[in-house]
Amino acid sequence: MSAAPNTGTGRVLALVLGFVAMVLAAWLAGRAAERSALADLARQARATLTLQSGALHAEMQRQTALPLALASDPEIADALREGAAPGVAERVSARLATIAAATGAAVIYVIRPDGLTVAASNATEERGFVGRNYAFRPYFRDAMAHGSGSQFALGTVSGRAGFYLSRRVGDRLGVVVVKIEFDGVEAAWRAASEAVFVTDPRGIVLMASDTAWRLRSLRPLDAEAEAEIRAAQDFGDAPLSLLPLFPAQDGLVRVGRGAQPAALALLRDAPVGDTPWRIHSLTPIPKAVARERAQAQLIAVLATGLAGFGLTVWLARRARTRTRLAEAAARGAELEARVAERTRALSAANGRLREEMAERERLGRELAQAGRLAALGQFAASMAHEINQPLAAIRSYADNTGKLMERGRVQDAVENVAAIGRLTDRIGGLTRQLKGFARRASGRREPVPVDALLRGALEVAAARAEADGTPLTVEAVPDLAVIGDASRLEQVLVNLLQNALDAVAARPSRRVAVSVAAEGERVGIEVRDDGPGIPEAARGQIFEPFFTTKADGLGLGLAISRGIVEECGGALSVRDAPGGGTVFRVELVRAAPAESRAEETEASA
Repeated sequence: MSAAPNTGTGRVLALVLGFVAMVLAAWLAGRAAERSALADLARQARATLTLQSGALHAEMQRQTALPLALASDPEIADALREGAAPGVAERVSARLATIAAATGAAVIYVIRPDGLTVAASNATEERGFVGRNYAFRPYFRDAMAHGSGSQFALGTVSGRAGFYLSRRVGDRLGVVVVKIEFDGVEAAWRAASEAVFVTDPRGIVLMASDTAWRLRSLRPLDAEAEAEIRAAQDFGDAPLSLLPLFPAQDGLVRVGRGAQPAALALLRDAPVGDTPWRIHSLTPIPKAVARERAQAQLIAVLATGLAGFGLTVWLARRARTRTRLAEAAARGAELEARVAERTRALSAANGRLREEMAERERLGRELAQAGRLAALGQFAASMAHEINQPLAAIRSYADNTGKLMERGRVQDAVENVAAIGRLTDRIGGLTRQLKGFARRASGRREPVPVDALLRGALEVAAARAEADGTPLTVEAVPDLAVIGDASRLEQVLVNLLQNALDAVAARPSRRVAVSVAAEGERVGIEVRDDGPGIPEAARGQIFEPFFTTKADGLGLGLAISRGIVEECGGALSVRDAPGGGTVFRVELVRAAPAESRAEETEASA
């Protein structure tokens, strides 16, 4: 008589335990699916930040060489001297207007030591800068004190935000300033429908895809920091109010306005090259995350229910077997049919899971492509640095040519024009290398005269060496040839010469020397400087991509140079120079004299 109540109690307990198991399984599966979806979004956000950071840093580096080149212009120095000839300032203003239009700079202007502007690219405009005093600006004070400066601020005349780059002219004759505006970068962010903004070390938004977020703060400012900002007139009378970002769970934020924010999003940030700025992205949490969570919960409930159902049926079948064996056999067939039906449902669910796995693999391939594009952005920035040097040399040759023509030295002017043509061909070669970055190297190897390699590389580096006052000596065995690609090997020598000039730039007495010698079947080309040398800890990493000892370097030049030399069958190494300094050695396969003469004959034909 007591068996029935015990059986009923056991069934109720089994139902309760089964329900608890399904709820727990659904909750665990939902959390796992949500974390997986958020991890995918985080990887996508990191890839996007890498691309955007590289593009912004490349845009900034495109303008960094301009103030340095203008600071060495003799006509700008003449305009800053007391008792300058009439009309000099007007000619300088006209030239600055042409340069600003060609480079995309917002404005370029020249300031005397007392802070008064004497020439500007907008001198002919109603609100031009000529006659205005900028002695209060930190970028002016830093340039006069230390040689260079920079500042992100609102223009006191235009009211437009921009990045100011400054450089001292001569022996404290004055300062030349270039202002960069980032409207094009922000427009690209908006066109891509991406929520992106950049902050300075204080957390103030300098640029953003949403223009309403400009000059707002990511975190509260203390009274001292706000007083410094107001004193420097960095951002005018902008209120610097807080961004509408509210912390949420699992590192997420809610984006909204007022006391009831909404729009859950993923906030990520990354550095902008070697600047103190950081770039941030807001990735909205789409409905797809909730959908994946619901699907995972449904699958977990189905799987748990099937398991519980199977266990219940098995226990019931065992109980019925004890009492009625015949009836149990018939019901066993029915049970097998039901299990088969549930198995088909589970197989269908497994099929959907496999489809989701394939979709995630596709997303992984897309993220890998994004990573390659980020590397392309970094390489493009390095190539822009390489092109700036021939451009500076072309500018110097062009200015000297005009002066030579005025003095009637036609033959010297013709030689300068020929040098400009060769530098233009070099720039074309560099841009062709950038275009072919995504492809494998051609692997072309042919006899290349070493004299031609030295002539092309020195033509690019000589202008800077002369401007810096650095002696550049060459000791070379004549009529040597090596096996390789002429344009790519010339790029290696230019990079080594530029690195050597950088190393001795701050030395009181400096010298850069190039030597070439034949050693059996090999030819060694060495570039030596008497700079501070390379620390022992850094020497083992000097050829690794993105490793650099320079404050404004990308760390790609030596890595690319070693790759080029090895493709040509050679080797690139570094060692300490006797007495101090550094020696970079390029060792290449020597070409037979007959091969070299045949190559020169074919070229002349």
